Amino acid sequence: MIIVWSDEARKTYDYTIDELIDKWEIEIAIDFEEKTNALLDHLKEYKKFCPPSKKKRLRKCVIHKNTSLIYKINKNSIELVTFIDNHTEHRY
Repeated sequence: MIIVWSDEARKTYDYTIDELIDKWEIEIAIDFEEKTNALLDHLKEYKKFCPPSKKKRLRKCVIHKNTSLIYKINKNSIELVTFIDNHTEHRY
């Protein structure tokens, strides 16, 4: 399976990395990046690795207690929809 990043996913991922660097240390951002990459490797092998979210056809992976990834499974790809802050109210 191939991984496809939506514009929203790229934007929210970059924002998360920038926030980690600004508020914490570079090592925290690197750790988040490594956890995200490991998760994406799992998704390539097991597309249903994470449980379904509240919204139909979407799945939610907790990367860290503060951040989750929302994705959907398409016929030939896994589309990364967005990264969300777990402490805010969201529709996923």
